[in-house]
Amino acid sequence: MNFLEERIQKDGIVKEGNVLKVDSFLNHQMDIDLFKQMGEEWKRRFADAPINKILTIEASGIGIACVVSEYFHAPVVFAKKSKSINIEGDMYITEVESFTHKCKNQVIVSKKFLNPEDHVLIIDDFLANGCALQGLISIVQQSGATLEGIGIAIEKGFQSGGRVIRNLGYHLESLAIVDAMDAQTGKITFREQ
Repeated sequence: MNFLEERIQKDGIVKEGNVLKVDSFLNHQMDIDLFKQMGEEWKRRFADAPINKILTIEASGIGIACVVSEYFHAPVVFAKKSKSINIEGDMYITEVESFTHKCKNQVIVSKKFLNPEDHVLIIDDFLANGCALQGLISIVQQSGATLEGIGIAIEKGFQSGGRVIRNLGYHLESLAIVDAMDAQTGKITFREQ
């Protein structure tokens, strides 16, 4: 069992509806030392890729991506879920559906922050059905940049997202893959990696 799986076993809470609460260390209160371990591990797994941009989506991926960026010495670009008056010029736009929030959002990235010369690593906290991830992939494709890989903290292996993304040929590295969860017992089963 790796460091992230151990932390999920210790502090994660399984809820009805295939919900895994990790808000005490991953996406509400953030354990930066854990994020550093994650950054080191993704740096090891993507060591040969010429990554110069980290892409994530607001909000819970931002903290992780910022720490990970230190290991790649690359800026973080995050897709915004709403247009503000501060965003000007041309934008890449896609629509994503959130498993957690049960809604659809248009997400946007300013064209000045992604271009064909970029080599992108997508970082996010969860992968369930893969809708948000497919939206980020669409933004990379629109920009003409090269998608070097995808780093996910926790993948719900019993949902289709990971399989779909891997079948599309992308280099996907999930640090913990949950194969099963039982809300009655709180038991979490991880995939051997």
